[in-house]
Amino acid sequence: MERLKGIGVSSGIAFGPALVAIQRTQVIRFPIAPERVARELSALERARKRSRQQLQQIRTRISELKGADLASIFDAQLLMLDDPVLVGRAADLISAERVNAEWAVQRAFDEIAAVFNDVEDPYLHERKGDLHDVAGRLRMNLRGEKGGARDLLHDLDSPCVLVADELTPSVVAQLDWTRILGFATDAGSRTYHTAILARSLGVPAVVGLHDVSQRIPAGASVIIDGDSGDVMIDPAPSDRREAEARTRLQRGRQSAPRTEGPNETTDGIRIQLHANIERTDDVAMALASGAEGIGLYRSEFLLVGGPPDLAGEDEQYEVYRHVVQNMAPRPVTIRTFDIDERQLARPLVDTALDARWFPDAGRTGHAGLRGIRFGLAQPAIFKTQLRALLRAAAHGSLRIMFPFVSSVHEVRAARALLAEARAELQARGVEAGQAAIGIMIEVPSAAFTASLLAREVDFFTIGTNDLIQYTLAVDRTDERVSDRYEPLHPAVLRLIRQVRRGAVRQGIPLAVCGEMASDPLLLRLLIGCGLTEFSMTPGALLMARRVVSETSAGEMARIAARVMTLGTVDEIEKVLVEHFGPEGGREEVKTQ
Repeated sequence: MERLKGIGVSSGIAFGPALVAIQRTQVIRFPIAPERVARELSALERARKRSRQQLQQIRTRISELKGADLASIFDAQLLMLDDPVLVGRAADLISAERVNAEWAVQRAFDEIAAVFNDVEDPYLHERKGDLHDVAGRLRMNLRGEKGGARDLLHDLDSPCVLVADELTPSVVAQLDWTRILGFATDAGSRTYHTAILARSLGVPAVVGLHDVSQRIPAGASVIIDGDSGDVMIDPAPSDRREAEARTRLQRGRQSAPRTEGPNETTDGIRIQLHANIERTDDVAMALASGAEGIGLYRSEFLLVGGPPDLAGEDEQYEVYRHVVQNMAPRPVTIRTFDIDERQLARPLVDTALDARWFPDAGRTGHAGLRGIRFGLAQPAIFKTQLRALLRAAAHGSLRIMFPFVSSVHEVRAARALLAEARAELQARGVEAGQAAIGIMIEVPSAAFTASLLAREVDFFTIGTNDLIQYTLAVDRTDERVSDRYEPLHPAVLRLIRQVRRGAVRQGIPLAVCGEMASDPLLLRLLIGCGLTEFSMTPGALLMARRVVSETSAGEMARIAARVMTLGTVDEIEKVLVEHFGPEGGREEVKTQ
């Protein structure tokens, strides 16, 4: 038995087999049963064939645009897909070690890359980049086939304890928290972005363990104590019995809130609760969780497997139509592609096309050509998506939302392209539905000009994750400064209030989307600030319904008014905890 010490950020205890996720490579590894080996080998071969098809398409497209010389850079990658060194080695690992195919590909890549590192030949060093792209494409197609991290959990015999180097927002959004008993991460602090979600869902969590993802093998028995910060690997029988007893006690205390009927505060204020999703399959989970609509559909997840222009109009239309029809008559808000340079380094769009879409793709900044800026810079791609959205709008209640807007000019330019897209559909004799047009308020410039922007659109959605990050100049995934990522910072609260005033003056709806809506106490505070529409991960909706039903909007309005006079996060936390107690939803009080 080995005991590790970290920071307990969400109370409770969890005991179960470890599911290990290495997010630096976006790979999850887990042991598989002998009868599943053939299935994983078949998945690997399908991924190889799909990767070859994608590379051939990209090669053809580049040849047409830039000539055969540039297109030839993909020849080496096509050869690598047929060479047994990578795919063959991955297959051997699946058979010999009985691990999932995605992890086997990563292991095979790591082994081959180590050989390249020891070779001085510059040409071979360059081939390592090709190898990286091929391995990433294989993993991407394996992940696409399984549908993401959440679906991998269904391959396990029982719920698990998640062990990760870090948990990014995109991964958190995909996880089925009913299958995760608790989690432990290398990175993190008490204000770590996933700590908020863990507390809201009642999931025990320990963070700041530095190398726990390397020390715990997949499938190992693990106990996570979110109160003490302890993580035990292969615990003794006595520790297991104690953990099981405490787990049963926890479950006995939990009561499932209702999932039907309107959401109202104790004094009769109607609150709307919507779900954030990224796949069509998520609609069922949203409905089961009581979602009154889709507040955010992340359309960029359609781009997994290729560059933006390979997502055709008909393909997009079918996806959007499916979501709209299955949610009808509930509203569906679809965000246009929100991609940036950072994601080009990850398997969201093809890294080999960096220079094509982003001439300065070597940059890693957070405020580059992303969101609406990308759409305006690539009008052909943008209009393809807009045409698909307008077609889908004919099948239900669809709202189109532009991300990362920073000025009135961007909104007007986007709406002009939307008008062109509608005219193109009409010229083809294709029905185009009516859709409300809105924007995400994610940067301070948009928040400060909310009263001006409100004249240009039909609704606002505050993206709290990015708004906090850009307002405080803090990257919440950087553990060196993540403790400064603070939703209760007075500047953040004042910006939210300013956005609400702009929306109210123009009479347009305003929603809050992000982790703030998933924290029970912050949700209460936002209700006190006059906000009545929230969108969050489906797993947090049950918690939110309970919180709403226990909250007095009038009482919270008085508390919010007092909070707005305070100058520090500590002062604000003190007022909130004094009123609700340490169990009021935001369980940590800063003592360090």
